[in-house]
Amino acid sequence: MMKNWLIALVAVFSLAACNEEKEQQKDPAAVVDEGVIGFEMANGNVEEAQGVPAQEKEAIIVAFNQYIEAFNAHDIEQYIATLSDKKGLNLDEEREAVATAFASYDVERKAEDVTIIKYSEAEANVFATLNIDLVEKDTGAELSSVGRQVTVFAKEEDGWKVASVYYIGNE
Repeated sequence: MMKNWLIALVAVFSLAACNEEKEQQKDPAAVVDEGVIGFEMANGNVEEAQGVPAQEKEAIIVAFNQYIEAFNAHDIEQYIATLSDKKGLNLDEEREAVATAFASYDVERKAEDVTIIKYSEAEANVFATLNIDLVEKDTGAELSSVGRQVTVFAKEEDGWKVASVYYIGNE
């Protein structure tokens, strides 16, 4: 039972309103396996993308941290401000889904191993290991999960925004 609500909640928190592109309709593990979104491991470490300009690297990591921090603070408007509405996300649906989830759960995500794994001037993929701690407010039930996430950022006029998220929980 607990595992089911964790999976449902992670799905909500991994962007409730998915992009309508074909690759978004696939299982996240299949997308990663097919190389649409991917990362390579070298000696147990994720390989960092080469050739990322220092200023862009800093801006992407700042954007990722703002995304995580706004979520952990349950600051819905700041969280929504980190998302792209130009890549098929419905921000109104996302706002509603996150508000509903925050009303039912106390959640904290801790990101480790944050690494830019793919970069172009228009898009960047950021890998992170996420530790997710959940407490269901009504029951006090607690659950922790660890998984890998690739967060796809799109470069927009006002900076790097989250365009999609692929989360694979560790069993």
